[in-house]
This record gives sequence, structure tokens and C-alpha cells, in this order.
Amino acid sequence: MSIVKINVLTVPEEQRETLEKRFASRAGSVEGSDGFEWFELLRPVEGTDTYLVYTRWRDEESFQAWMEGSMKASHGGGGEGGGERPRPAASGSTLWSFEVVQQAAPK
Repeated sequence: MSIVKINVLTVPEEQRETLEKRFASRAGSVEGSDGFEWFELLRPVEGTDTYLVYTRWRDEESFQAWMEGSMKASHGGGGEGGGERPRPAASGSTLWSFEVVQQAAPK
């Protein structure tokens, strides 16, 4: 079955709009990746400053290939040039990894 990666981002309230705009401007950048299955950016509703970036992949190898390829390049790790990078909107990040062991969909 698939694997799920959840990037847990601590985002101060004054940076929320910046974070969401940056994700919106990257729309489509992950969807063409081999093995990619799903993406969601989850905004906190109350009681936390934590955003969740949910991605689902066919397997670990697909995720790693994306990390080393287009994700690395889009985050400034793909080479030199391009000028100064903008300051990160998140003040912290943790990556959670899961294997899908059960799933259901509407009938």
C-alpha cells in the first residue's frame, strides 16, 4: 500500500498568508512526480500554529526521488544562482512518515 508523509510546520500567525501564497504559487509542481498520489495543505482552525502538509506516495522510493529532484530544486537546493531566497514562513518543521494499512472510500 501507499505511504504518507506529513510535514508539520510551525507557522506564526503573521506568516500564515505568506505560507499559503507560496504553496499556491507552486500549484502543480508535485502533481507530475512519478508515484505521487495526493496533496493537502491543512490550515489550523483553533488552538495551534501548526500547519500540516499531507502528501501520499506509491512508495518510499517515489517520495525520495521527488525529495532529491524537483523538491530540492524548488527549495533552493538544486544549484547556484537565482539571487537571495525569501525568509522561510515556518519557524519549525518535522516530517512524520506512515504506511497506509487500511483505507476506505465512499461507495
